[in-house]
Amino acid sequence: MSALPDLDSLKLLVDVGELGSLGRAARAAGIAQPSASKRIALLERRLGLPLLERTPRGSVLTAEGKMVAGWATQVLAAAQELMRAVQAVRLSEAAHLRVASSMTVAEYLVPRWLGELQHREPEVQVGLDVVNSADVAARVLAGEVELGFVEGPSVPDGLDVRVVGTDRLVVVVAPAHPWARRRTVLRGPELAATPLVVRETGSGTRETLDVAFAAMHRASPRLELGSNSAVKGAAQAGVAPAVLSGYAVESDVATGRLVEVPLTGVNLVRSLRAVWRRGRPLTGPAATLLSIATRP
Repeated sequence: MSALPDLDSLKLLVDVGELGSLGRAARAAGIAQPSASKRIALLERRLGLPLLERTPRGSVLTAEGKMVAGWATQVLAAAQELMRAVQAVRLSEAAHLRVASSMTVAEYLVPRWLGELQHREPEVQVGLDVVNSADVAARVLAGEVELGFVEGPSVPDGLDVRVVGTDRLVVVVAPAHPWARRRTVLRGPELAATPLVVRETGSGTRETLDVAFAAMHRASPRLELGSNSAVKGAAQAGVAPAVLSGYAVESDVATGRLVEVPLTGVNLVRSLRAVWRRGRPLTGPAATLLSIATRP
């Protein structure tokens, strides 16, 4: 695989399309046009596609350039979400609003919510603690954070709850695993009797799986790991099948790094929920963030 393009070059390409010329895009980036031209030329070599059509009247995007610019817009938006989430973690001690979130919700939903909160209330600093669902609930109960997001099927007493979304756990295997080529649908008892790569006790993903398998004969886990990335890596290496959030494996399944195995006979759909201390209605930025998270 060739080297990934840098974000500045992708932004330059997007600006060419939006502003109508390479010269205008260069001025917006604060660089000379020859430098901008070199960046685009390097991007073309890395991608192996002609991105600009150079004419006497200036440079405009080719058909391929327009497609790449559209994809680049999504990449740049994702990068902005990443930086908002990183900043929230970095500023957790000095934040005006303290939030804790389970890993799946923090990775795939919270950055978008924080972006909307920043747009509405730009003066608010948010601190984000990323821990498993059990620890989220404990921190909310202890008053360490105002608002939490969990993904497990149970919530301790003393917390108010609001559903913010749904998620489905899926079974995934490496492309070389026999289950990747099976012609019959996997059934719940067979999955339960198989040693799996799973998340650690206390995570919402693990608790959902434990509840689903409660009435079935259960094999001991092959591995227990503390993050979605670690579980995916073990599954990709062929250690054993894994059960993870559909959010967590979506891109891996789409690119063929993992194969989803159809499953029947067990319910792995779960609710994602916001939690806060009972009897303490949310106000200010916490209330605003909750309204954003629960918006259809």
